Amino acid sequence: MKKMLIPCLYLKEGGLVSGFKDHTPLPGTPAETAVQLARQGADMLFLFDLSEGDAEHEKNLSVIRDMIKLIDLPVVGAGNIKRSEDVKKLKYAGCRYVALNMAKRTNIDLLAEVSKRFGKNSIFVCADVEEEILNEAERIRQYSDGVILLNDRITDAYKELKVYPVIGNCSFETVLALLSNGCVAGVSGDYVNQNLPSLREIKAKLRQAGLPTTLFEPAFSFSELKTAADGLIPVVTQDYRTGQVLMVAYMNREAYDKTVETGIMTYFSRSRQSLWIKGETSGHFQYVRELSTDCDRDTILAKVKQIGAACHTGSYSCFFNEILKKEEPEKNPARILEDVYEVILDRKENPREGSYTNYLFEKGIDKILKKVGEEATEIVIAAKNPDKEEVRYEMADFLYHMMVLMAECGLSWEDITEELANRS
Repeated sequence: MKKMLIPCLYLKEGGLVSGFKDHTPLPGTPAETAVQLARQGADMLFLFDLSEGDAEHEKNLSVIRDMIKLIDLPVVGAGNIKRSEDVKKLKYAGCRYVALNMAKRTNIDLLAEVSKRFGKNSIFVCADVEEEILNEAERIRQYSDGVILLNDRITDAYKELKVYPVIGNCSFETVLALLSNGCVAGVSGDYVNQNLPSLREIKAKLRQAGLPTTLFEPAFSFSELKTAADGLIPVVTQDYRTGQVLMVAYMNREAYDKTVETGIMTYFSRSRQSLWIKGETSGHFQYVRELSTDCDRDTILAKVKQIGAACHTGSYSCFFNEILKKEEPEKNPARILEDVYEVILDRKENPREGSYTNYLFEKGIDKILKKVGEEATEIVIAAKNPDKEEVRYEMADFLYHMMVLMAECGLSWEDITEELANRS
């Protein structure tokens, strides 16, 4: 189990404040802060919603959604949870995990329900006193994946639990002792928040002490790669989900080392003769998922999570000028679904007379929902026959109508696949 360093953020009225009880506003927007934390080497984020009332809660949910879209970190959402629908809203906002406060009797009763609905591995609990754990230890083990502990008192009550203590500012030795405990997966709180610029240095010290951390360890040093006479190596950058090639750039030794150190793609700009952190000015960062080299070690393939567009023109990929194309049916499932969806969007923006898609958009959401329901029923009927070809046909019909609904609701395949990825 790799040991994590986790900043803890508190949201109040759409902005960041200093803590649970002290609501002193902090500088910077939540989105800017989230990006900075990702760049500084945070492993996860704890987000506590301190809202009062539904209007402020909805505002904070919108802020959380905007934060998560800009980073590649798992986020634990907590606070203002009264029912299963509140957990769903945090999940919809992009939180990979949701934490229930064990000090509230209603949340103890709610734990089993949300665990079964959203999956045990997406539910945390939050506790402050040992009795909250001791009294419900079996239920917590059965229905949650971790405990956010609002103190640093680790006792036998936490045996067989994955614990994340939220601690005050303290010495490195105290943190090392905590993380050396087998049940402690990571630490959060003031120690992490006040040492953000040094997170990678702290991880390096933890590793030297024999604890596993999330620092990248490259299998090849830059000197083991083959560069051109100018000391550069070409990098082909690819979307890790779809395999789409996004861009081609170059790295020198410094750019390579910086990419490995930060987990954010850093290139060498030949025109400016300087390092270039992709997204530093636009916010369109590329978070590293995988780096590999070819058989000759003279080219790097980078698989990344792309935020926004890769191309300076605003296109998602730099490769959009088609030179030629052999007209054969597309076989890549992801590409097929994306192509069909793009046609549906085009019909929405540029209606065509006689188009069934435009007919659905003209009739509106109720008609689209009716068709989605009908096609779902057709799948059930076909599957009961069973006839493989009929099921295939009905599923294709359902997917088409579902994509019309996606377009009507302003959702993309990226939104859907990101949600599915959060559940894995």
